[in-house]
Amino acid sequence: MALPRWALPEHFEDVLPVEAAALETLRRRVLDEFRVNGYQLVVPPMVEHFDSLISGAGRDMAASTFTLIDQLSGRTLGLRADITPQVTRIDAHLLNRQGVTRLCYCGSVVQTVPRALNSAREQVQVGAELFGHAGIEADEEILRLLTRVLDLAGIATRRVDLGHIGLFRALAAYAGLDQQGEETLFAILQTKDVPALRDFTATMSAEPRAALLALPNLYGDANVLVRAMSELPDIPGVRTALEELLHLARRLADQPLSFDLADLRGYHYHTGLVFAAYCGSLSAAVALGGRYNDVGQSFGRARPATGFSLDLRVLAATVGVAAQQGAILAPLAGDENLGEVVAALRARGEIVMLELPGHEGAWQEAGCDRRLIMQNGAWHVVPL
Repeated sequence: MALPRWALPEHFEDVLPVEAAALETLRRRVLDEFRVNGYQLVVPPMVEHFDSLISGAGRDMAASTFTLIDQLSGRTLGLRADITPQVTRIDAHLLNRQGVTRLCYCGSVVQTVPRALNSAREQVQVGAELFGHAGIEADEEILRLLTRVLDLAGIATRRVDLGHIGLFRALAAYAGLDQQGEETLFAILQTKDVPALRDFTATMSAEPRAALLALPNLYGDANVLVRAMSELPDIPGVRTALEELLHLARRLADQPLSFDLADLRGYHYHTGLVFAAYCGSLSAAVALGGRYNDVGQSFGRARPATGFSLDLRVLAATVGVAAQQGAILAPLAGDENLGEVVAALRARGEIVMLELPGHEGAWQEAGCDRRLIMQNGAWHVVPL
């Protein structure tokens, strides 16, 4: 049976007027907050060469990227599934600044498969990235900016989970794992499969095995970091990771932070801190981020970087739709002052629609709740 012409592909959906208005209001608030914090807006193209989109930070996105053949060059192009690699390219190759660069973005991304059963394949991705500073101060700034954005949306942040990829990599090296072994360990820790972890570490020496077996249980509040100091080996990579997490725990004591030392989201390109924000009743994270130093190397210039992104559509749906402003219905023709009156109303932020002929009785459905009429020689707004 043929699909009707109006049917959309699975996991794609239209955004109708009321929801679209809420989405646009939220987009403006978020981008304005980025601007006053010094983050400059960039607008990368929807389509790039496929190799560019999956370079560096984009490698994990290869299977999620729609591809097509360029009719001009014959090369394989990709429809972006993530904007972060594009912003990294802009910092590394186009702007080429020596100091700190703060960039932000907002645009649609499309993925070949949904990330979850009930999620859309098209997202409105908004995010902020800070390039050029390797210190923990940049990570702290990004985390504060994220919680500020969620506050602006009017949604309570339930918790922000923090982990550290550097800690995992240090322990994997301590255990003498090769690349394949590290990948296997990563897969086990992602699911926190403790029996599989016991089997995998069975032939290791006592200290590395004890450290790896401890990881799935090292989650909770900042006290977890104190426990980790005594339970994990005192080696440089582990010590650095724990010191950075302890620094953030102290500096962001006013934030709802939790810590999960087995959280390895973004493992293939993140190099340090990783985090996920959870809000309201949603079980999935509304925002993801972390540090991804040197990813710009694939574009010819390595730079320290940290940032976050979120799906604005999910955030807007979580917040809910506020009451919509009603419109004023104005006559199509009137005296010589009508145009000035309509212009003045619009300048004050009112929505004014002109009354096209032949639609009497349908204007409330179009959103009008008032009308502009002439009374006693002057124009007045009255209920419709």
